[in-house]
Amino acid sequence: MNLENPMQAIKIEKVVLSGGATADSLQKERKLLEILTKRKAQIIASRKRIPDFGVRPGLEVGTRVTLRGKSGIEMLKRLLGAIDNQLKRKQIADTHFSFGIEEYIEIPGIEYQRDIGIRGFNVSVVFARKGLRIQRKKIKSGHVPHRQHATQEEIIKFMEDVFKTKIE
Repeated sequence: MNLENPMQAIKIEKVVLSGGATADSLQKERKLLEILTKRKAQIIASRKRIPDFGVRPGLEVGTRVTLRGKSGIEMLKRLLGAIDNQLKRKQIADTHFSFGIEEYIEIPGIEYQRDIGIRGFNVSVVFARKGLRIQRKKIKSGHVPHRQHATQEEIIKFMEDVFKTKIE
């Protein structure tokens, strides 16, 4: 008999791979993410004007791919191998954690691509509990209390138990 409430169990909702670049470099970043995930990468356009950086609304500034379910978990296992399955405590927040991969050739099983060169990208992993759809749905949406969100300690315990990740 399981005494733990099944509604309190956390799970990986999504794994997001993203990279920022402009012009020709953006197409290389997009190609890299598509090779890694075998999915089409989405282009991100800016919404704000930042004159100091030469950013204007509508300028394409990045790319991302969202993975859910088994494909997301399999990709996360491969990406954790690139960082020696170690995370720092400051990389983990409530509901998610993020880390960067400086060179994609560090990922096990990935070969160097001459047309892409040496590039890196960011990885964000979002956690959720059952019942969060109540907050997101359009009709009859409701409020979900803060205790329903995954805490930093729960994420650390999940990663240590499921992925055998070392937290520093």
